[in-house]
Amino acid sequence: MRPTPVKPAAGQESVWDYPRPPRVEPSDERIVLRMGDTIIADTTDSVRVLETSHPPVYYLPRSAFAAGVLQPAAGSSYCEFKGAAGYLSLVGGGRRADRAAWFYPTPSPGFEELVDRVAVYPAAVDSCEVAGEQVTPQAGGFYGGWITSRVVGPFKGEPGTLGW
Repeated sequence: MRPTPVKPAAGQESVWDYPRPPRVEPSDERIVLRMGDTIIADTTDSVRVLETSHPPVYYLPRSAFAAGVLQPAAGSSYCEFKGAAGYLSLVGGGRRADRAAWFYPTPSPGFEELVDRVAVYPAAVDSCEVAGEQVTPQAGGFYGGWITSRVVGPFKGEPGTLGW
């Protein structure tokens, strides 16, 4: 059952207008990630992956992360669109967040823009900002979407959305 999308106001996007399969698009919004009082990543060079029913996931260049922040983590997963993903732990601000980030070393055709980029679960860091706005993490432990006032849902991951 498809839910009733929220009608976007001026300057907003509905996640129900995003495509499936997903689309990758560049973003020059400033992204700042913090653990504790430490900035672990800061960039205006990201890409957003937009997929029906999901808030955007931002992928940052590896070079945007401070030295030593990204550490290899065990495990992998597979996306039917993007391919095989690897995981990373984040270390900064006096703490460690295990398997808090992922990447596609050799993404599927159409997703080559993700090479050398890393996505972070916003709930795994102390602060995740897009253009100065604090991000709300997408519900559910599996999803890594970044919710800002720019996007409206409803969003997959909330209770009762498993069949979407």
